[in-house]
Amino acid sequence: MSRLELKCPPPLVAAVCALLIWLSRWLGIGSPLNTELAWLKYGLVFTALLLGFGALYQFYRRGTTFHPHTPEKTRVLVDSGLFRYSRNPMYLGILLLLAAYGLHEPSWLSPLWLVGFVLYMNRFQIHPEERALRSLFGAEYSRYMERTRRWI
Repeated sequence: MSRLELKCPPPLVAAVCALLIWLSRWLGIGSPLNTELAWLKYGLVFTALLLGFGALYQFYRRGTTFHPHTPEKTRVLVDSGLFRYSRNPMYLGILLLLAAYGLHEPSWLSPLWLVGFVLYMNRFQIHPEERALRSLFGAEYSRYMERTRRWI
């Protein structure tokens, strides 16, 4: 287990990525993207909020934790609703928010920070969560992993 696993809250990781997007644009690093597609940011924000709050509601309804640093406290495997399509709809929602911000502060470097977010989350947040859930739910979680993609 790495020292960074489950240490940085996903919103903090997203805030760092958002800062990097902002700095890329503010410092003029890279050229601006085509802003004709900037209207897409509103759809991305709406979808992100639906995913995030929908997933939180499903955790609340099933009486289990949604705290990203204590996956071992999970009481129930939530594999229905949004979780039928993505094992991580909240992280997907955060990624969509970052993508929307990248359209708001366009730079050709913005996609780089989105990729960095995904790579960091996979390695230091999602993999440790999956290990914990596999130890809690065993074969049931393994079957869930086989039929449901990590992001989308």
